[in-house]
Amino acid sequence: MSTAETPDRIAEPWGARTPFARGGVWPARVDTVLAEGVTEDDVERWVQSASVLHSNGDAMDIAVRDGRIVGVRGRAVDRVNRGRLGPKDLYGWQANASPDRLTHPLIRVDGRLVPTDWDTAMSRIVDRTRALLNTRGPDSIAFYTSGQLFLEEYYTLGVMARGGVGTNHVDGNTRLCTATAAEALKESFGSDGQPGSYTDVDHADTIALFGHNVAETQSVLWSRILDRLDGPTPPAVLCVDPRPTPVARRATVHLAPRPGTNLALMNGLLREVIAHGWIDEAFVRAHTVGFDALRRTVEPWTIGNVAATCGLNPDDVRRAARLIGTAETLLSTVLQGFYQSNQATASAVQVNNLHLLRGMIGRPGCGLLQMNGQPTAQNTRECGANGDLAGFRNWANSDHVAQLAELWNVEQDFLTHDGPPTHAMEIFRLAEQGDLGLLWISATNPAVSLPELARIRRILGREGTTVVVQDMFLTETAALADVVLPAAAWGEKTGAFTNADRTVHLSDKAVEPPGEARADLDIFLDFARRMNFRDRDGAPLIPWTDPESAFAAWTRATAGRPCDYTGLSHDALRGGSGIQWPATPDHPGGTERLYTDAVFPTAADTCETYGKDLISGDPIDPARYRDHDPDGRALLRAVRYVPAVKTPDAEHPFHLITGRTIYHFHTRTKTGRAPELNRAAPEVWVEMNDSDAVRLGIPEGTMLEVSSPRGAVTARMRRTDIRPGVLFLPFHYGYWDIDGQDADRTGEHPDVRRAANELTPTTWDPASKQPQFKTGVARVRIVDEG
Repeated sequence: MSTAETPDRIAEPWGARTPFARGGVWPARVDTVLAEGVTEDDVERWVQSASVLHSNGDAMDIAVRDGRIVGVRGRAVDRVNRGRLGPKDLYGWQANASPDRLTHPLIRVDGRLVPTDWDTAMSRIVDRTRALLNTRGPDSIAFYTSGQLFLEEYYTLGVMARGGVGTNHVDGNTRLCTATAAEALKESFGSDGQPGSYTDVDHADTIALFGHNVAETQSVLWSRILDRLDGPTPPAVLCVDPRPTPVARRATVHLAPRPGTNLALMNGLLREVIAHGWIDEAFVRAHTVGFDALRRTVEPWTIGNVAATCGLNPDDVRRAARLIGTAETLLSTVLQGFYQSNQATASAVQVNNLHLLRGMIGRPGCGLLQMNGQPTAQNTRECGANGDLAGFRNWANSDHVAQLAELWNVEQDFLTHDGPPTHAMEIFRLAEQGDLGLLWISATNPAVSLPELARIRRILGREGTTVVVQDMFLTETAALADVVLPAAAWGEKTGAFTNADRTVHLSDKAVEPPGEARADLDIFLDFARRMNFRDRDGAPLIPWTDPESAFAAWTRATAGRPCDYTGLSHDALRGGSGIQWPATPDHPGGTERLYTDAVFPTAADTCETYGKDLISGDPIDPARYRDHDPDGRALLRAVRYVPAVKTPDAEHPFHLITGRTIYHFHTRTKTGRAPELNRAAPEVWVEMNDSDAVRLGIPEGTMLEVSSPRGAVTARMRRTDIRPGVLFLPFHYGYWDIDGQDADRTGEHPDVRRAANELTPTTWDPASKQPQFKTGVARVRIVDEG
């Protein structure tokens, strides 16, 4: 590979600095990588796209020569990245040309997957679906999707599953990374949708990152922050993270709380802000409800109590409180360190409370980003592919259900269910107990990404449940399937997607998919046609036939809703920058920040949810919500701290947390097939605090067995400044690339153990239903001192 901007973007993942001052404009810098021996003069055409290997939404152009992708370059005109690309952007495209791409459908015959044609594969799915609908009903069928498909595909899947099949079992792997983001936004503001904008980095004098290792999860956004830090007016930085991340190393204050105590910390910080009078009293009175209850709830959380509970230095807690309490402009971001921990939604909501108390919302530099972990996670939530109803509608509001029924021209009763949509962990429980006859998995790999993997393998291999997998590769999950459908990849199809600050990008088709692989949209449309789904007038339920007409259908579904796309089209998204929703015909250029007028979509007739009890997860009664209608005011949600159920003990003395590395995405299905990225992080490792390693007599590089009550993993130890008593494992590593370790129908690999989720518990947050990957416990044993 050759790179235009720096010789080694693996060693220097954030690239060269372009410092700028507060209130300035982030300078452009175009990053480019082309295949060995290819120059820009050799490129026949550049095709507009954006990254689908993280949630930042870096805009790029795809280089095409002789019908194949030969590189990428950043789009300098784009508001998100101003031409910059991260390591996964620069090298991830190579996975498209991997020789082990799926090129033909597969079906299971006599226990083995064998090639077949599309008619045979689809007929098997359709016949099974019809039989189940006739004998067991729609709730014997479930769909589990991804955070990497395009908007048009999610919307089609949502209409197909809800309006065609009629099932309530629809969710995505975004349940693992972004469900808490959605729930926290809904609980405070009445609707999903990030209030802030990436440009708030340019204006903030203080940036607070709560459980968000932005340097590795959204590397170009970290480049933007670094350019502020290296400029003439650097912001102060608060980092809350038990690991010594690159963010922690540049922080003004770094807090490394004991895992499971985030809510105690947030309640203490809020108490300090209130006690010192660092609140905007006029804003709180006019635009919020719930202040008195919040004040009472946080009152016991003195600095001393916070320090003792969280295992922190009291002076550091004071410094952190003063930092955020006296900031003139505050940008806060939240991610998995909060989302995958004890009391996840309750903790994330307190960050919202912080901004509401300080009146810091809707203004430049006063951004709030409940971040996403996956590139199109926002679209799963908007389009109804994650369990919500399309267009941020409220499943408990019969008028909202009626709107959707009218839009799709189906009977309202067909969309109405006895309870809320089924979340992913419940879907797999239903499969485990035999309630599901068909489970359709698209573009994700639960055999590596879900908790307690031995259990997940048993579920996927269970007799009586037909498993359909739609993917680019024969993943660990696909190897367990009954039908495997070869899917086109990014760059091989056209579609739109929305990043973590509501910026909508278009990705145009650059090359043809290999063999008989098809776009996910085409697969869903084919299924709907074969099933002959009809509306109540006998017309096709899904009349659109291509990405552009699917996008137009989606915009009609958003009209008048908070995520209004009616001012957008594929043509509007071509040629320039991405555009932030809401974008209407009157404001086609989009909306940089939400709630600039301090009016929130919390009114009972508008809101996406009536809320939940954040400790039990029980829905709030709609009548009770209407009786206390906040009528456009934000909700200050107070929640008492409840300690984690499972904590280290004599048998398992370590906290266990999992997370990401900058070089890989999800389960390495793509990044593990990009040579530069795979060489940068080829194997799983375990981080241990230096003092723990010294105490236990474990040298650097020792091969350890890390075990929990659920399983064991072997990994080489790295000594770091991670919080003492805490172990960290990256979760990306499965088994597909291990020589001689092909999975059988059970998916077992008896001789190799490296998937972190062999160890993680099957528990989830009561409100968001997001798995609590960071609440495990473990012990270690030396296997080989290397």
